Amino acid sequence: MTQQDRAQRRAHDRVQDRAQDREILRLAVPAFLALVAEPMFLLADAAIVGHLGTPELAALGIASAVLGTLVSLCIFLAYGTTASVARQVGAGRGREALAQGVDGLWLATGLGVVATVVTVALTRPIVRLFGPGQGVEDQAVVYLRIALLGAVPLLLMLAATGVLRGLQDTRTPLVVAVAANAANVVLNLVLVYGVGSWAGMGLAGSALGTLVAQLGAAVALVAVVVRAARHEQASLAPDLSGIRRAGRAGVPLILRTLMLRASLLVMTYAAARLGEADLATMQLALTIWTFLAFTLDAVAIAAQAITGRHLGAGDAARTRAVTRRMQRWGWASGVVTGLALAALAPVLGGAFTSDPAVLDLLVPVLLVAALAQPLAGIVFVLDGVLIGAGDAVYLAWAQLVTLVVFAPAALLLGDRGLTWLWATFGVAFMGGRAVTLVLRARGDRWLRLGA
Repeated sequence: MTQQDRAQRRAHDRVQDRAQDREILRLAVPAFLALVAEPMFLLADAAIVGHLGTPELAALGIASAVLGTLVSLCIFLAYGTTASVARQVGAGRGREALAQGVDGLWLATGLGVVATVVTVALTRPIVRLFGPGQGVEDQAVVYLRIALLGAVPLLLMLAATGVLRGLQDTRTPLVVAVAANAANVVLNLVLVYGVGSWAGMGLAGSALGTLVAQLGAAVALVAVVVRAARHEQASLAPDLSGIRRAGRAGVPLILRTLMLRASLLVMTYAAARLGEADLATMQLALTIWTFLAFTLDAVAIAAQAITGRHLGAGDAARTRAVTRRMQRWGWASGVVTGLALAALAPVLGGAFTSDPAVLDLLVPVLLVAALAQPLAGIVFVLDGVLIGAGDAVYLAWAQLVTLVVFAPAALLLGDRGLTWLWATFGVAFMGGRAVTLVLRARGDRWLRLGA
């Protein structure tokens, strides 16, 4: 190859890189803003409830762990739907794409009804698994019994968002998320602390306010999907065979997410054994980590949509190229969020609580979490690529291996303190996930082409 040929090749590569960057940014920026808005539900709740007192904040920590588990177990409604709809879009089959999306909505409705019936009946036994004191237990039960009534709209939000992402639309979920969060903050402030002569509902008001905001968001998102389905002349009636297919496809993602949540529940359990202040600190740390995780996940969402579309179109070479580019984006995003978290660690706690014990525990934990951010950026991007490729079975097995390594290490080293627990999380959990995902991405078995 001559020097001129090499120069032309470099120029061509730069053009391709810029095109890939534009495509990633087109999806990732609105997804980033929407994902930042999503954990704002938790951040707003934590900030408002934290000033009620440490017992209320600890109760919110347990309730958030339970609700987070429910959402995570059903996150396949978003992730799986994004991948399947994007493949159909890549293959030029718009009607089939919307038909699969409608199947996802019906599946979300059924799962939401079952989740509501089961979890409301078992709320107190579930809370007792965390071993809190009686005061914290009662508060957590009150919050959960209200919040769990929103299981159906919550799961519909996930499914509808997945459909829109598969259609390469990340802007609509952003608009809805911003509106829902604004409503959530206003409702929480009024319902928790009251207005005028009304004293408010305390912790229960936070649960009710979030429930109402989520219901409004679900109605808005489902309406957009229904309008798109009618435009493509896709049936809105429940298709039992399609719903069953969507459910079966989600099983490995459920197992993968179940093991992921099990790892986080192990951390919450280990923190609860250390004391009330440690449990409250864990709630704040996990809330902040979730905020940053959703931030990093913006590129992963772009990866799901783009990977599914390129594979549906049968373009393996372009899938490889954009995957390499997205890994660079993931690493850079992790560095930025890690530096930001390290800089803000000394002051973040004051926004949520005035308890000096919690504030003292939180700073070193956040510094440890900041060190893990660049690795997390790579992990989230490759997770998104493989979900978009429909490689959920491998992801389930990989997560099982990670859990087997992490859980005993966390329970053993967690007794030394919260900082040790988070260091174990960074090394054993995030490190384990990174190894399994990088090895998979280097191979070819996940590159399955076609609709």
